[in-house]
Amino acid sequence: MQSLAFTHRQTRARLATISLLLGAVGLAGCTSQPTVRGTWPEGSTRGQSFERILVVGVSPHVNERCAFERFLVSRIQSESRTTVAIASCDAVATKNPLTRESIDAAVELHQADAVLATILVSSDWGAEEGGSRDTRGGAYYKATGTGWASGYYGVYGIPVVYGTFQTADAVTTLQGEVQVETRLFETRGPSLVYTLETTAQQLETRDSGLAALTTPIAKRLHRDGLIR
Repeated sequence: MQSLAFTHRQTRARLATISLLLGAVGLAGCTSQPTVRGTWPEGSTRGQSFERILVVGVSPHVNERCAFERFLVSRIQSESRTTVAIASCDAVATKNPLTRESIDAAVELHQADAVLATILVSSDWGAEEGGSRDTRGGAYYKATGTGWASGYYGVYGIPVVYGTFQTADAVTTLQGEVQVETRLFETRGPSLVYTLETTAQQLETRDSGLAALTTPIAKRLHRDGLIR
């Protein structure tokens, strides 16, 4: 079966159209230095690295999901000399809905030894329509529960309550603080091996917002030896 992974040139062309992060678009303000914290869950094995990672953006909004995945893939490839990263949007037969079956099939097809899944945990945001900011005040988004700790998301970040997941609102404009949670699963098992929490503030543009969140994720994965 022909691989669905994109070439480097195709990936760069796709990045030119990136506009959303898991429902977030129109990031505004002056970009500050993001913070990132990586931890190993109790019982996980340190010192292991992965050769082929399937990247999943956990969102019911396909365009935002694919944009984030491809940006993170490009950052991982920039940091790594040997690890291959593959966007799930470029590897699954059907992009929507996001299911465990589709991810399992992509893992098998591309012989991925790890899955890297990211969810938007919370953000301060203000809606913007027709080019003018909503003057009624800002708003706050928080994923159901408190990320994976709530049990709302399962292995590979697949939601366990699809009704709520599929009706989650898309955030049209973000400002202030954005927090995402990233989990790395080894596909043998599968089991959780590593967790990242990334927070960024005062994001300036769409692409700089994606870069602000994905760059520290890739750098921390490399620093902690999970990609080579």
